[in-house]
Amino acid sequence: MPIVQIHLVEGRDDATVKACVKAVARTVHETLGAPLESIRVYATQVPAAHWAVGEHTKDEPAAPARADAR
Repeated sequence: MPIVQIHLVEGRDDATVKACVKAVARTVHETLGAPLESIRVYATQVPAAHWAVGEHTKDEPAAPARADAR
């Protein structure tokens, strides 16, 4: 039984997330050959203040790129 977890920054509407989880289920079915009824897909929307890239959370304005960044 394939189980797929999707974590997203909140803000997408329910119809968009629903379309995504259905498309993922179909893709798993087509690529792995697992029966659709055995596939579990769920999406968790995380508040932007709870998601960070480095030390900057997604609710903060983007920092300008540094010239010395690698």
